[in-house]
Amino acid sequence: MVKILNRKKLVPNIHMIEISAPDVVEKCQPGQFVMLMPDKKGERIPLSLADWDKDKGSITCVFMAVGTSTQKLTRLNQGDEIPVCVGPLGKPAEIDKFGTVLCAAGCYGIGAIYPIARALKKAGNTVMTLIDAKAKYLIYWEDRFKKISEKYFVSARDGFYDCKDYIPKVLKDVLEENPIDRVVSIGCTYLMYTCSEATKHLNIDTYVNLNPLMVDGTGMCGACRLRVGKGTKFACVDGPEFDGHEVDWNELFYRRKSYFDDEIRSMCYWERTKKQRK
Repeated sequence: MVKILNRKKLVPNIHMIEISAPDVVEKCQPGQFVMLMPDKKGERIPLSLADWDKDKGSITCVFMAVGTSTQKLTRLNQGDEIPVCVGPLGKPAEIDKFGTVLCAAGCYGIGAIYPIARALKKAGNTVMTLIDAKAKYLIYWEDRFKKISEKYFVSARDGFYDCKDYIPKVLKDVLEENPIDRVVSIGCTYLMYTCSEATKHLNIDTYVNLNPLMVDGTGMCGACRLRVGKGTKFACVDGPEFDGHEVDWNELFYRRKSYFDDEIRSMCYWERTKKQRK
């Protein structure tokens, strides 16, 4: 059992959880993830590492409440315990001195990309950040990114940032106006696909993080397999970071729908039995 040190809602439907995990934190690297289990009857879910504190012995993850297990996590509070926290898992993100790197992220990916952006800055890169959200109130950790970013861009639709465009238009403008050597993108599948497509004809190295595909997280179940280039890869053990230009996005979009019916049935059952649990 591991104890929750902090759990709070950052913005609507996006939550932060900090867990006491001294054994895990000693080996954490940017781009890796952990597997959490919210209760003894739940499933193991992959959450990207958003931060860690070796002095406190804690790790921090940011997640979106989309299914039964993540909904269960939102019901937990400081002092509660969860039965499983395994990690760090996956290969670390590639950190080197590339030049100017654009970090593009949205929803839960804003938290997930932060340690990568921080490490890239520390490695001597010029870091630029592009945050995608429907509106101002869905953006978090702006202060963190502004501290490490040479330039900070937002793609939003509410007009707060003098911008009402979706990310393809904003990303195109950023790429045209700034010499970018590398792009790292984390967020929904559409955002990562969009970034990969926008940079392909420009020959800008682009890397995406695909851990939402996972179920087991250790290469045993095969649920996270995907085609990258001419071969089949597993997001959990071969990734989660992959070359966005090599990913078969059509297959990936199709496979993302595989468990929709099961997820809906699980949520309906959980809601239906809520009174019994109380």
